[in-house]
Amino acid sequence: MPATVLTARALLLDMDGTLVNSDAVVERCWRRWALREGLDPEAALKVVHGRQGYATMAVLLPDRPMEQNYADNRVMLAEETADTEGVVPIGGAPAFMDAITALPHALVTSADEALARARMTASGLRMPAVRVTAESVGASKPDPEGFLKGAAELGFDPADCIVFEDSEAGIAAGRAAGMRVVGVGPRAGALSPDAHVEDLTQIRVEAAPDGSIRLHISAR
Repeated sequence: MPATVLTARALLLDMDGTLVNSDAVVERCWRRWALREGLDPEAALKVVHGRQGYATMAVLLPDRPMEQNYADNRVMLAEETADTEGVVPIGGAPAFMDAITALPHALVTSADEALARARMTASGLRMPAVRVTAESVGASKPDPEGFLKGAAELGFDPADCIVFEDSEAGIAAGRAAGMRVVGVGPRAGALSPDAHVEDLTQIRVEAAPDGSIRLHISAR
């Protein structure tokens, strides 16, 4: 089967589940939190991916004061930042990050700066110079604010950007920003992204003579 080719001017990259496999840490920390709150951990894990922690808490405990969610989120971020056991790169992520070094790209993550740095470092991945972290936005994914900020910082229109995402909240945010989405991993497969890959080994990056970025996406 021939490769699918998508063309963009800039790439916007989620981190967890897209570049970094941090599922082990996320599950450990959120299971503990859910049990402390008397919630079903499995139900919590269905909504945690892609969102900032306070936003997940607001979904799971809708009647709880938001200030308590923000306070709990600060504790959760500290726990997650200190725990890098089992954090590894997604397949193909090191080569992919090397391939886009000189091309316009940004990290757009629901993690804060400290957590993003801890996980990228644990995975042996380069931290992009342009990044939109939790401190940079007023609203969590699925709100498109983060992706729109990333595009603006890189100087490109949303329609010229391609988002790489793994979660329902993240893919919804990319779509709401008016961007095309490459879905990465098993969670993304059922969410009808513009293209889907199991991991980043299926993507070959080409810098075109006109300055655009061509993504050659092979079938598995």
